[in-house]
Amino acid sequence: MLTAIRAIALAALLAATPALAHGPNQPPHQLYKIGDLKLESGDVIKDFAISYVTHGKLNEKKSNAILMVTAISGNHHRLDFLIGPGKALDTDKYFIICTDAIGNGLTTSPSNSTAQPRMAFPKFLIRDMVSSQHKLLTDQLGIDHVVAVVGPSMGGMQVLQWGVSQPDFMDSLVALVPLAKTPAWSVVVMEASRKAIMLDPAWKNGDYSAPPEQGIRLWRDILGFLSARSPEMYRDQFQNPLDVLPWLQQQETAQIKLFDANDWIYQTWAYERHDLGTTPGFNGDIIKALRAIKAKTLIMTGTKDLLNPEYEPQDAARHIRDVRAITISPGTVTGHAAAGGLLPADIDFLNREVSQFLDVVTQNGRTLQ
Repeated sequence: MLTAIRAIALAALLAATPALAHGPNQPPHQLYKIGDLKLESGDVIKDFAISYVTHGKLNEKKSNAILMVTAISGNHHRLDFLIGPGKALDTDKYFIICTDAIGNGLTTSPSNSTAQPRMAFPKFLIRDMVSSQHKLLTDQLGIDHVVAVVGPSMGGMQVLQWGVSQPDFMDSLVALVPLAKTPAWSVVVMEASRKAIMLDPAWKNGDYSAPPEQGIRLWRDILGFLSARSPEMYRDQFQNPLDVLPWLQQQETAQIKLFDANDWIYQTWAYERHDLGTTPGFNGDIIKALRAIKAKTLIMTGTKDLLNPEYEPQDAARHIRDVRAITISPGTVTGHAAAGGLLPADIDFLNREVSQFLDVVTQNGRTLQ
């Protein structure tokens, strides 16, 4: 029991760490320069470019591609624990395209745009992220069909949007801790995290020269250390509850410069406005939108998820025609972090379930030939 608690404590420490940085042994960053990207609102992101990396080899038939989409504030490393030989996204079988979402600091964002810097950047939607990824696949890579679209959290939201917006483009969807429509609870979390930044005088209406440190610390507390975790994780990590305070300060400090504050604000605006029912053609009818999904779908939720409450995707699953909805590592209570690749038990569970699901989708690889 003590060993298990120590393992959880170590993993909880790692939970504060965002997606891994890019190393020299990793596939190279690539950038597809699209030009001006027209958004659903009619606004335009000028000089738009989408960042991505690829793993594995695309076969001659181009029948083995998998698209990975990332979480809020995440990057193309977000699901590295599922990617590689023998893992769920097996690079000996599949060609995996790992994308960076609009506003994550690698793809065009408030923090790196020269034409529309900082708060001059136009607001965008989850559907605009999907549109940019579709352009990457079709125009740049010449891929018009994928085995699966896979993603966690905001990535899971993009996954479901892919299934509605492009229902014939994929064989399957793998949505980890997703939402079909952002509920009021999650909107409050996003709003609180934004206020933490915007009420810090150092934010300066987005025109800061140094990170607004106090606002970032509070944003990280609200999102990463409260809503993305569970009380049980802290119970198992800290025998003395007050020991959490110096640990928390240390974790906050380590993250001050890891993700731009304005980028966060813009991604939260997209996050809170997510609603499959508002996809053009569905007139706000989310049930109709969910029923339009044709792909075989796997939805995986975390117990006591305080960021994306599990009731929402579980309810949504009832309206998807070919779906399996399961809980990650039943019997554990790791909330949103269940899809974070932090606990060995969760990593094993996710790799096993996603691998078995993709084996069914591909008929044990026969459809890839």
